[in-house]
Amino acid sequence: MNNSPYQSPKTQELVANRYQIKTLIERGGMGEVFLAEDMLLGGTPVAIKFLSQTVTDPQVQESFSREALLSAALSQKSIHIVRAYDYGMTANGNPYYVMEYLSGQSLKKLIPLPVPMFLNLSRQICLGLKCAHQGVNIDGKIHPLVHRDIKPANIIVTPDPILGNLAKILDFGIAKFLDTTAAITTNKGFHGTLPYCSPEQLDGGDLDSRSDIYSLGVMMFEMLTGQKPWQPETDAFGAWYRVHLFEPPKHIADVNPQIKIPQQLNDLIMNCLAKKPEQRPQNMTKILQVLENIEQSVHQVSLPPVLGNSELSKTMTIPDKKFIWPKNKPIQEIVFPQLIDIEKVPKPSLWLMLPQLEIYNYAHTTRYTRFIFITHPHPMLLWITLLYNREIAPKWLPCYLDMQNSQNLKLVWTLAESACYSLLFFTLEAPNDCVNTFSISLVPLQSQNLKNWVQQSQQVTASTQALVSKNWLKQQYKQLQAKILKHLEA
Repeated sequence: MNNSPYQSPKTQELVANRYQIKTLIERGGMGEVFLAEDMLLGGTPVAIKFLSQTVTDPQVQESFSREALLSAALSQKSIHIVRAYDYGMTANGNPYYVMEYLSGQSLKKLIPLPVPMFLNLSRQICLGLKCAHQGVNIDGKIHPLVHRDIKPANIIVTPDPILGNLAKILDFGIAKFLDTTAAITTNKGFHGTLPYCSPEQLDGGDLDSRSDIYSLGVMMFEMLTGQKPWQPETDAFGAWYRVHLFEPPKHIADVNPQIKIPQQLNDLIMNCLAKKPEQRPQNMTKILQVLENIEQSVHQVSLPPVLGNSELSKTMTIPDKKFIWPKNKPIQEIVFPQLIDIEKVPKPSLWLMLPQLEIYNYAHTTRYTRFIFITHPHPMLLWITLLYNREIAPKWLPCYLDMQNSQNLKLVWTLAESACYSLLFFTLEAPNDCVNTFSISLVPLQSQNLKNWVQQSQQVTASTQALVSKNWLKQQYKQLQAKILKHLEA
C-alpha cells in the first residue's frame, strides 16, 4: 500500500549503510535515478533507482524482493541487460535497486537512427529480450520474465570496442512489481507507458513475451522514423486504448518517404504491431532470424564493387594535375591519407610510393575498401585499401586515423561526403613522380557509417589511450585479412 509520499534521498545520504548518494541522474514517472558510490568497494560508482511507490504491505514487499531477485539473476546472463547488484527498501518504504553505472545515452536521445545502426541496436535488444523470455533458473524452476515497459527511455546505449555501440535494457522485473501494486491499490492491474503498451496490456489481460514484441514493434518504428505509429488527439488513456486496439499503424514510407528500408524489415515491424498476439512473431528467435537475414543482405550490398581490368580506364577521374611528393615525407614505401584540391574542392586521397615495376603490376587489380571503427578507450578508425590480383601478392594499404584529431575528422567527413577517394602512385625511383591515379568508390552504407563515426568521436570523452585502441585494431586487421581474401577469391 502507499501510505506516505515518496521522499527523494539527499546528497551524501548513505543508503543501506553502503551507498552514498552523489547526484541526480534522471527523474521519471517511475521514480528517480541517482549516481552513488559503493563505499564497501572503495567508492565504485553505481546507479540507484528509487521507485516512487511507497510500500509498507509485507506481501507487496515480498513481491518486490522476488522480482528484484529474478532481475538480478537475469542480468548475469546477458550483456544486453543492465547489471543489477542489490535491492532493498528505504526506511520510508521506498523500493530501490542498485545497478551498474553506465556513461552512455538513452536510446530516446539518439533516434531517429540510420538503418545500419538501427539493425545493430535492434539485434542486441532482441538478444536481451530473448534471454529474459527464456527465463532464469531459481531453485530448479524456470521463471520467464516479461519486461512490460519496453521503450527507448529504457534502453541505454554505450560505446563498445567490439560492437561500436552496446545496447542494454533497463528495469527488468520492475514493471511486473508495479503491475502488482497497481492491482492492489487501484483494482485496474495496469502500469506501463501508454504509447508502447500492447492491446492485451491495456485490456488488463495476462501477458506473455508477445506483449514485449508488440512494444518492440512500436519502438522499432520510432527508431527509424522518429515518430510513433499512431498520434492520437490526446495522451489520455482512452485515446491510446482506441488506437492500440482498433486503429491500424501508419506506414513507415508515409511517415518519412526518404527512408529506404528492405521490404522484409518493413514487414517485420508491421507484423510485430499486429493487434492479436497470435498474429505477431511468436518469439524473439524468429525476429532475430529475420534481422540476421536483413543484415546479411545489407552487408552484401555494401561490399565495394569488384572492378576488373576492363573497367580500370573508367575510374581515371582526376583531372590532369601535377602532384608532388611532400618534402616532409620520407622517400620509402609508405601510404598516407591527404586532402587534395580538385577544381578548388577538397577531395580525399591516399598517396602511395612503390617501385615503378610494382606500380605497373598493381595498376591492373581489383580494389577493395573496408573500415573498422573503435570508440573505446580512444576513438580510432582503420581505413583499409586492398589491391588484389590473383597473379601477384595482394597489396594491403592500412591507415590508422586518430578520431580526436580535427584534421582527421575533416578528412573522414569529406570522404563520407565525396563517397570516393583517389589513389595516387609515386615512384620510389627518382624523380619520385606521380605516374598513375585512379578513384575508388564507396557504397552508401560506408558513407553513412563514416558520418556516424565522426559524430560519435566528437561525443566521446577525451582520452590518452590512442595506442591501446590502435593495438586492438591491429589485431582485428590481422584476423580480417584472410576473410577479405576469401571473399575476393570467391
